Amino acid sequence: MIKSGTRWILPVIGAVALAGGYYVWRTYDPRSLPDGIVGGNGRIEAVEIDISTKIAGRVREIVADEGDFILAGQVLARMDTTQLEAQERQAQATLRRAIISVDTAKSLVNQREAEREAADAVVAQREAELDAAERKLVRSEHLIRTNATSQQTLDNDRAAAGGARAAVAAAKASRAAAEAAISAAKVQVVDAEASVEAARAAIESIKADIDDSVLKSPRDGRVQYRVAQPGEVLSAGGRVLNLVDLSDVYMTFFLPTAEAGRIAIGTDVRLVLDAMPQYVVPAKASFVADVAQFTPKTVETEEERLKLMFRIKAKIPPELLQKYIQQVKTGLPGMAYVRVDPEVDWPASLTETLVQ
Repeated sequence: MIKSGTRWILPVIGAVALAGGYYVWRTYDPRSLPDGIVGGNGRIEAVEIDISTKIAGRVREIVADEGDFILAGQVLARMDTTQLEAQERQAQATLRRAIISVDTAKSLVNQREAEREAADAVVAQREAELDAAERKLVRSEHLIRTNATSQQTLDNDRAAAGGARAAVAAAKASRAAAEAAISAAKVQVVDAEASVEAARAAIESIKADIDDSVLKSPRDGRVQYRVAQPGEVLSAGGRVLNLVDLSDVYMTFFLPTAEAGRIAIGTDVRLVLDAMPQYVVPAKASFVADVAQFTPKTVETEEERLKLMFRIKAKIPPELLQKYIQQVKTGLPGMAYVRVDPEVDWPASLTETLVQ
């Protein structure tokens, strides 16, 4: 219960607050701005980033909570990797088998090359035997003309020469088979080496999935929403946390056609937030919509065109955000003032309390 002696305090406080609000309204009233400076109301926004899973899995733990300020690279959550670790061990075993297969295939190539060398030696031996048999046959054919040898001897020498020719052909066939076996063994080496590369690639892929199971922040920011909880099973791309990137903060506001058309990218902007009217935040126009925010009528008069509103973004400098990053908050409403005429000076109300 309020005592009678203090009842006058509340009306006085209310009057002071009303007077302060009236002062702020009059100070930043768009109607009191000089020509060349225009204003529009807007709201502080920032780029949002979803921290999501790369593959399906169970959330093991979440180490960040809503409202936490986080740094780039900071661990935010961990997914369960038991199955991935088992797959990695299996892939390691496959790699070891593939490496052994390469050694075995190379040994087989060496064996087949040795067999070809032996086949070459046999061919040379058979060709030498054929040469001797043919020489002997020539002598027998010469001697038979003078009856210096028998017909039986000549027949035997002809048979021996024929057998030597067949032996040479068989030896050459064996050498061709040895060369084919070498080619097949070399193919096995290539296949085994490909299996090694495939096993290594599988291991790298699994390790990448294990690394990606540790969810880290890509930028400095603040946790806005905690979407999942430990123990939940998420599909690929399932959201775990939602972040606000505090290095990319801007105000979106709207201006009519005549004023929006005079704004260039990089134009100076001054922001005054309702929560902190005593401070003026510098910014730069980073975006001007090329399409009005509602569809014009089929028949459009000049008066109607002037009513079209265009969306404009004023970006706060990153170095200023970094300096006051702990105080940056999104969703705050306020006013944005733009100097569309560079020859016009900013009024004192938008200069004296400029945040540096």
